[in-house]
Amino acid sequence: MSSPRPNIVVLDEGQLLNGGLHWDAVRALGNLMTYPHTPVSEILSRAEEAQILLTNKTPLNAATLRGLPNLRFISVLATGFNVVDTVAARLHGIPVSNVPSYSTDSVAQHTFALILELTNHAAQHARAVSGGHWAQSGAWSAPLTSIIELRGCCLGLIGRGRIARRVAEIAFAFGMDVIMASTSYPNGTEEFVSLHEIAKTADIISLHCQLTETNRCLINADFLVRMKPSAFLINTARGALINELDLATALARGVIAGAALDVLSTEPPAAHHPLFHAPNCLITPHMAWTGRAARQRLLATTAENIAAFLASTPIHVVNG
Repeated sequence: MSSPRPNIVVLDEGQLLNGGLHWDAVRALGNLMTYPHTPVSEILSRAEEAQILLTNKTPLNAATLRGLPNLRFISVLATGFNVVDTVAARLHGIPVSNVPSYSTDSVAQHTFALILELTNHAAQHARAVSGGHWAQSGAWSAPLTSIIELRGCCLGLIGRGRIARRVAEIAFAFGMDVIMASTSYPNGTEEFVSLHEIAKTADIISLHCQLTETNRCLINADFLVRMKPSAFLINTARGALINELDLATALARGVIAGAALDVLSTEPPAAHHPLFHAPNCLITPHMAWTGRAARQRLLATTAENIAAFLASTPIHVVNG
């Protein structure tokens, strides 16, 4: 007799299927129920019959996992897996898998979109032209600011994973110098410079590390004051890596020249977020991962994660 089809619940589908994508490969593996978003108060009621649970940002802490006795497997719809208490999951015999590498190119591309907006101000100039600035200037060239050339600039990457290394490859194509630091080795190694060195040396610092309890608010007032006054800060990793009030204060006081962020510590942010009115601060709505090809890879790998678990050979396990 064949085993019954497992119940698979997606807690927060969000924008994953935009552009005509679908769950067909996952639906073929079990009885699928999807939700666009799940409030914390409704996790247990929606997931109580699930043997397999898919989550992106919906938190699964130890107390929640204790309340889900039927749960056998969790697949995170992301590369980062800090939303799951992986230690508690292991204690319950629940493997947790993630989706490595799916968004590498998409996030690296967005990282440079943010860098180029800070250095070229293309959108600002386009808005000015639409508003009549060029037509009224009487000049054949009417820039509001000058372009900062990337060739010869030092790009400091905090992180050592696939995204950081892809960003480094693009930086080399621009003729940039690249240094890397790791929060796991704050004092540096033969391969990585120290966090102190990257703060004082880099013209642009870009964050590409996972969020842990030890690096939360890594970028704070002490770090920012060590940066060059002309330096830019980029974050496409996790919002809580930055003390956002410290960054807003630093931007207001000219401690650094600008920042561009795709992530914030609370998403969506409150309407009065301190960075919304900070000078030379660009914020995009956590979109770096959303390339259509990237989301196709995420869906395909999620189906592979589930199929491997059902075959008793789980892959991409982060709490083994």
